[in-house]
Amino acid sequence: MPNPSSSLATLRPDLASFFEYFTYQDEAGFIASRVLPVMDVAKPSGNFGRIPVEQLMAERATQRAPGGGYARSKWSFLPDTYATVEHGAEEPVDDNEAEAYSDYFDAEMVSTARAFGAVLRNAEKRAADLLFDDTVWTGANFELSISTEWDDPQGATPIDNVEFAIQKVYDNSGLWANALIVNQKVFRNLRNAEQIVERINSAGAGNASKPSDITADMLAGALGLDMVIVAGATRNSAKEGQAFAPTQIWSDEYAMVAR
Repeated sequence: MPNPSSSLATLRPDLASFFEYFTYQDEAGFIASRVLPVMDVAKPSGNFGRIPVEQLMAERATQRAPGGGYARSKWSFLPDTYATVEHGAEEPVDDNEAEAYSDYFDAEMVSTARAFGAVLRNAEKRAADLLFDDTVWTGANFELSISTEWDDPQGATPIDNVEFAIQKVYDNSGLWANALIVNQKVFRNLRNAEQIVERINSAGAGNASKPSDITADMLAGALGLDMVIVAGATRNSAKEGQAFAPTQIWSDEYAMVAR
């Protein structure tokens, strides 16, 4: 539908409310804005100050002798910058064509869904590429290569693997990790892992008589975390004109333990 209608400039609350964040995004498995929260800024680019953790947590004397003063200290910050990039998608709808095909579908609703989905999937891919990048998270302090992968129900030791990662996060940051980020396939593998099932059934976290009984919250409890964030968003990896090839946006070769 190549010819946009002038009525597209009219406010259409029915289209704007077609998808709500906590319904469509969560149901479709989009997690980008959850693992990398959006921060509103007044300008498209600018400067800001970054206070290093060693400045915030520096030890100092606090005892005061009678008649004396309290120990004074100073702190410093580092200059940093940010730059935003605009993303969006348009779907022109011709009023005449929309009316002609109205017995089959609502063209405006379909176009809204397509445009909104394109923006969400691109944002999801950018987040996945950032967080599941083994060229950034590399070395003994940031990466753990698992000898027995989590798709081996009997041999996998996900509790041990995650606990090792939790300790590493603390060693590097002084903060305790509270989340595991995995895609849907890895989540389903974890539900079958004997070590997970035994921990849940023996620790009173629930009764996992079958894998489908294990929820993300139950898995988080078994791993000693606050949350397990499951990515389920799908993209079409086929080129235009080829048969649909559904592919998970977040790789099943990685999992991230994070704060």
